[in-house]
Amino acid sequence: MTDAPHTAPRNDWTREEIAALFDLPFTELVFRAAEVHRANHKANEVQLSTLLSIKTGGCQEDCGYCSQSVHAKSGVKATKLMGVSEVLQRAAQAADQGSTRFCMGAAWRNPKDRDMPAIIEMVKGVRAMGMETCMTLGMLTAEQAGMLKDAGLDYYNHNIDTSPERYDDVITTRTMEDRLDTLSNVRMAGMNVCSGGIVGMGETRADRVGFVHTLATLPDHPQSVPVNALVPVKGTVLGDMLADTPMAKIDDVEFVRTVAVARITMPHSMVRLSAGRESMSEMTQAMCFMAGANSIFTGDKLLTAPNAGDDSDLAMFERLGLKPMAITETSADVEASRMPKGCAKLEAAE
Repeated sequence: MTDAPHTAPRNDWTREEIAALFDLPFTELVFRAAEVHRANHKANEVQLSTLLSIKTGGCQEDCGYCSQSVHAKSGVKATKLMGVSEVLQRAAQAADQGSTRFCMGAAWRNPKDRDMPAIIEMVKGVRAMGMETCMTLGMLTAEQAGMLKDAGLDYYNHNIDTSPERYDDVITTRTMEDRLDTLSNVRMAGMNVCSGGIVGMGETRADRVGFVHTLATLPDHPQSVPVNALVPVKGTVLGDMLADTPMAKIDDVEFVRTVAVARITMPHSMVRLSAGRESMSEMTQAMCFMAGANSIFTGDKLLTAPNAGDDSDLAMFERLGLKPMAITETSADVEASRMPKGCAKLEAAE
């Protein structure tokens, strides 16, 4: 890694500074993002992650983009929580395909206490395979976050989705503050935060500025930042609203700009290309990697949305000269290096 300007994490970014980054000439922005990326991460290495829906459909939230909401008419049927053995079998298959992080998602507003024993066993079982573990289960109490931490969960995902100003247009059943409270519970429990959002929901660039600003000014930057492009599913509020309109797909250049600005403002975070990647050209994805993206979800499905698939990704990696990232640190090393600063200070004081 080489020294590059502006690589030390900052939590005092202003919206004006972030807007100025978005306004840079495209090649200048990507160049700056590439400099920051190479100063903080290994070049040409991309982490492969697998996402499994361990409980699908029936969610009481009214997120306008989500096919799993009970308010959507998407045809997604609600299922019960998968059994622990089935989840672990799927995790083993993901490991065989080269994934180093296994993410588990449940369509809940929040997990019930009766579900926690099975959730804990899933975390322990996947971690025993040597993979990083991540879960997204909705809102968490401080007690539940502590239980997941004790089980060894590495990351907890809870996306902020969009800017504070745009949020109420997308979701009405919980607030941005609810989401930030869950992130705080996760951070205080000592787990790594995974939080990003969705672009292409009809938002303005100012909203994308606000989205990045919210993440980049958290007390600690999320250790993982997924950037999703909306998959407009028929039967969802946004899918029906944006279908066959110019806003149904975010401009590729603007998507790359969003990735680049996320990389510059959050230099130590893993920036992940998430949903919507299956509709992107290989060259758009290549530009995202150049702009600092260093993680993807692989496999044929992301929860209920289609994905590019393992074979397609491996072929793309071969053409682009990329290689899958390997975990070379011990679990203790990973935890120590990624522990949020506030928690490290608390432990040092004990």
